[in-house]
Amino acid sequence: MPQEKDSPEDLLRKVVALERSRGYRDDAVIGGLEAFLRRNLPAALAIVAGYSAASHFERQRILARLLSEPIPEPSAEPPVAPTGDPLRAPVRTAKGVGTKRAESLERLGIRTIEDLLTYLPRRLEDRSRAVEIGRLVSGQEVGVRGEILAVNEIRPSPRMTVVKAAVGDGTGILYAAWFNQPWLAKSLRKGEVIDLFGKVEKSYGALQMSSPVWEPAGEGHEIGRLVPVYPATEGLSDKFLRSLIARNLDLYASAFQDVVPEPVRRAHALLSKAEAIRTIHVPKDPEAFERARRSLAFEELFLLQLGLAALPAVAAGKAHAGTGQVATSFLAALPFTLTPGQRTALGEIVADLRAEKRMMRLLQGDVGSGKTIVALASALYAIEAGYQAAFMVPTELLAEQHAVGFERLLAGLPVRVALLTSARSGKDDLKEKVRTGEVDLVVGTHALIEEDVAFANLGFVVIDEQHRFGVVQRSRIEEKGKDVDLLVMSATPIPRTIALTLYGEFEVSLMTDLPHGAVATRTVWVAETRRGEVYREVRRLLETGGKGYVVLPLVEESEKVDLKAAVEVAEELTASLGSFGVGLVHGKLPAKERSRAMEAFREGSVRLLVATTVIEVGIDVLDADFMVIEHADRFGLSQLHQLRGRIGRKGQAAICYAIGDARSEEAQRRLAAFSTHHDGFALAEEDLSIRGPGDLLGTQQHGFLDQFRAVDLLRDLPLMIEAREDARALLRDGLAAPLMPEVDRRFGEVLKWLRV
Repeated sequence: MPQEKDSPEDLLRKVVALERSRGYRDDAVIGGLEAFLRRNLPAALAIVAGYSAASHFERQRILARLLSEPIPEPSAEPPVAPTGDPLRAPVRTAKGVGTKRAESLERLGIRTIEDLLTYLPRRLEDRSRAVEIGRLVSGQEVGVRGEILAVNEIRPSPRMTVVKAAVGDGTGILYAAWFNQPWLAKSLRKGEVIDLFGKVEKSYGALQMSSPVWEPAGEGHEIGRLVPVYPATEGLSDKFLRSLIARNLDLYASAFQDVVPEPVRRAHALLSKAEAIRTIHVPKDPEAFERARRSLAFEELFLLQLGLAALPAVAAGKAHAGTGQVATSFLAALPFTLTPGQRTALGEIVADLRAEKRMMRLLQGDVGSGKTIVALASALYAIEAGYQAAFMVPTELLAEQHAVGFERLLAGLPVRVALLTSARSGKDDLKEKVRTGEVDLVVGTHALIEEDVAFANLGFVVIDEQHRFGVVQRSRIEEKGKDVDLLVMSATPIPRTIALTLYGEFEVSLMTDLPHGAVATRTVWVAETRRGEVYREVRRLLETGGKGYVVLPLVEESEKVDLKAAVEVAEELTASLGSFGVGLVHGKLPAKERSRAMEAFREGSVRLLVATTVIEVGIDVLDADFMVIEHADRFGLSQLHQLRGRIGRKGQAAICYAIGDARSEEAQRRLAAFSTHHDGFALAEEDLSIRGPGDLLGTQQHGFLDQFRAVDLLRDLPLMIEAREDARALLRDGLAAPLMPEVDRRFGEVLKWLRV
């Protein structure tokens, strides 16, 4: 079988590697490097001009530039100029990109020249500041210029090579270390002056930079200026992307056309699209970078909001509210009074129920803010008016808890409650009662949207933990009635920028106060090596009358292993703490056993409940006052906050132990934030900054916000509101039609998702 021929790119890399290994003597190929390129890659000849006569250090600099600047692959015939819009041309036609690189770029979603130039830097790194070595402080990320005093190559293991250089500037010595880059031992020569940029750290009492960026002194490509930093991937370094974009910027930036109308741009002091693209890739200062980002972000938000505003308007509906006598009786019988936030939210929902227009409302409130009581009281208005209400929740355990709780709270009132889940026996009889109107309030899971479920007169739907369902399921439950009023609830605090995007057609009710006051649960992050201390404290808490949970992660890919671990932990704790009553709850447990375990925990014969994340939402055992979360590093921040919300629910002091070793920077930030913050909105914003919006909102929404390239979801709420107002005004004035093709091109998939 014939051996596959090296591409020009691969051949060049081999030649450069050989030239470096031979100490830059210009003898890696016959006739020298310039002759080799003249024969094989004439397009790169200009970069290496003068190599044969250059000094060692200059040769080193030329080769670094040769590898960092993309070289076009030779072609049998010259590239054909793209017809039509040059920005829509395939990325393989861009300068410096061939077939192999085009494949790598496509992994980053870069398929066209437009994609390449709108692949924006995620931040701006200031490498312009240089500090004398004698003034360096551990933890600084700075630039340094110094003379190479010594270079050593160390092999601590067969698979590890460390090149270490001592650099001095007369005020001190700094050590720089590079890992598995053995060629640097010959690239770095004693006596030459270089620039370094990296993070300073203390190592065995000496100052060191690990894997710093470096270049010959004064070159100014990667150090000594503001450098845009791009999201990279394997085979495509940040440095390469920076060089590739720079090579195509002047060629294609002027092809960008303005989408945002000129009067709107002027009103918001926005740059033209072409100028914004140029500036964000080559900013003169941080202010210019931010202005360019803001201009591009406004365009994204403006187009999306234009599409949202053009969606079919909320249909005219009908009133679904009675006099409120039943709800008044219900509220009067409660052992507590509603908080101001609950009263305000209930008033807004009832006003919607009384209006001749479909209600579309998002009720947001932190864990324990009392959303369920507000939703139940709202449902009573619809039921009193002769309509049925449906309450759809994500888990069977939560549905069971709600059904039991609602029956207890509504005892003595003319309201018939039923529970409908996939696992429940007698489903057919229950479905018939729902169809004939013999049930007023149906609590259920996804079972509510099965095809054979029909309602006699559905008027009001509540969807709890909306982000766990998605729009398709929401649509199916709405279709079970005519002109149904809809209330979606979320205890996952969503930053308002995202809420306005995901729920653009919804009105929002926000509850920020807690029914029992703001007694924060104390949270302690504990290393796994200290697990024994935690369980000694659990024993002490149980001995003094406490009640709590031990929570174990349940990950779909390892469900069997996780369930086995939960059973084993329950057995171990029964052996050591059985006298206090130890129970076990998980999602695979039969419904009757699960209900018995929960009831035993609620009434106190079981005081320690071992559970998987099935308890994350809806468990309302008011007197639970401690929780141990095992392997806390495997949970998301929002999930951790939801779990913690199961304790201290009547305002009592409570403590949460998060046991876990943070093996990554992300896990470390997550657990540190969890142990520091107790406000759900602060945690949601931290989660957003750590993991991005896809994970924050759950898998059903994943990818929805990936369309944004310039928008900063933590900072751009004011921009979102401005874009929304301008988009609606344009649509109202009948001037939006020319922009709708661009709206569809950029956000068509997103809008289709919302139309479902």
